[in-house]
Amino acid sequence: MALWTCSQCGAQFPDKPSPPAHCVVCEDERQYVNWKGQSFLSRDELAARHKVVCREDDGLTGLALEPSFAIGQRALLIPEPDGCVMWDCIPLATEAAIAEVRALGGLKAIAISHPHYYGAVADWSAAFGNAPAYLHGDDAAFVTRPHPSIVPWTGDALQISDDIRLLRTGGHFAGATMLHWRNGAGGKGALFAGDIAMVAMDRRHVSFMYSYPNYIPLGPAAVRRIANAVAPLAFERIYGAWWQKNVAEDGKAAFDRSVTRYLAAIA
Repeated sequence: MALWTCSQCGAQFPDKPSPPAHCVVCEDERQYVNWKGQSFLSRDELAARHKVVCREDDGLTGLALEPSFAIGQRALLIPEPDGCVMWDCIPLATEAAIAEVRALGGLKAIAISHPHYYGAVADWSAAFGNAPAYLHGDDAAFVTRPHPSIVPWTGDALQISDDIRLLRTGGHFAGATMLHWRNGAGGKGALFAGDIAMVAMDRRHVSFMYSYPNYIPLGPAAVRRIANAVAPLAFERIYGAWWQKNVAEDGKAAFDRSVTRYLAAIA
């Protein structure tokens, strides 16, 4: 028996003697099946080919696989007095990486923006006493490895600590979620956007897509919904989904002008 990980999207599947025939995440129109066909690695094979690296990214510790694997996102650790909140997830949890996170205070919770980044969420949760993993219930059909720690939350907002709030913005997925850390960026606030709002290459704007690899833009009503959800928040910094893809300062103004620019471009 082995745990299997999709080579194209990084989703982990339950113990089986052979890999799955399909990946529901890749077969969705927002992702794609590899041109050579669907393939999977066992957890041991994945760990033999890749390692988890931890490094600083605009004041926070991040984790990612090297060499890059599947979508290539990095997770971030948000420190709080009673442990870290892991924002988004990666496809592998190694003993060395778990030890590094434990040295930073461990995990008290995991929160994930959307199904493309569910990765090895069950492994990370189990390593820290089944820490709750907050995945929006609107995307429950994309959970490839069910686990008792998964909290399928509902509604448009969830407060998971005094300073950390989850917002269901929709857009990229029905349950697409951003995280607001009130105490981030030196107390000025930080928005963790995943790629629900993709930080652009100039790192002064964000943009929006229904599907990035298949080039399907997001419509104006969905973008306005995202903008309305974010409007009440104060934040100086926007953290994207990959190393150094962040808006380091003046994030609220950058977000607002990005919405204006996007809506004008698709009008």
